[in-house]
Amino acid sequence: MAEAPEGAPLALVGVERHYSQGDAKLHILTGADLVLGAGEMVALVAPSGAGKSTLLHIAGLLERPDGGDVIVGNLSSAALDDAARTRLRREAIGFVYQSHYLLGEFSALENVMLPQMIRGLARGEARMRASELLRVLGLKEREGHRPAALSGGEQQRVAIARAIANAPRVLLADEPTGNLDPPTAERVFAMLGAIVRATGLAALVATHNTELAARMDRRVTLHDGKIVESE
Repeated sequence: MAEAPEGAPLALVGVERHYSQGDAKLHILTGADLVLGAGEMVALVAPSGAGKSTLLHIAGLLERPDGGDVIVGNLSSAALDDAARTRLRREAIGFVYQSHYLLGEFSALENVMLPQMIRGLARGEARMRASELLRVLGLKEREGHRPAALSGGEQQRVAIARAIANAPRVLLADEPTGNLDPPTAERVFAMLGAIVRATGLAALVATHNTELAARMDRRVTLHDGKIVESE
């Protein structure tokens, strides 16, 4: 089993995951190792069914591995109980999905405020931070609009603002531009990249878009349950 370097925002060390299928055992991850550095964007490119979603769920502490460890900063998650895992996930990890999953009854501003208030930030401070994030993402004039009144690209930018509202160390993105037309996907990707560089986030981005993947710092794939560097 590999060792995680000191201070890496995210490290997967010897991660195992399997599922029972009748009498057989389906091995999805078989000793997967991955280290993300601060300010680094890593593309995860693999065929459907290879285990990308499982990998992201484990990396995001949404699912426990059957073996190995997920280390966030210098904190091992292997022995943490569910409450501690939830707390670590809330404080250190942001998520962006192919679908934006914004709450339709709330405005863009309120959607970005909510995770901060759940963490315990005062409403006024959460509002100021949410407004600033939306301004940086070019949505200052749209902060009072509900998701249904926003374009697809605007919705996804709100989702990015929500994901980074609590200043996480790690950003996990699952096909974040998959539902967008090419020009809009390009704009959203450019903004996401700028945020990663400016904030020192470590980002793992699952994508089928080979052009966008080629512009990230590294590309990895899944082969026989292990994470390997990809050309």
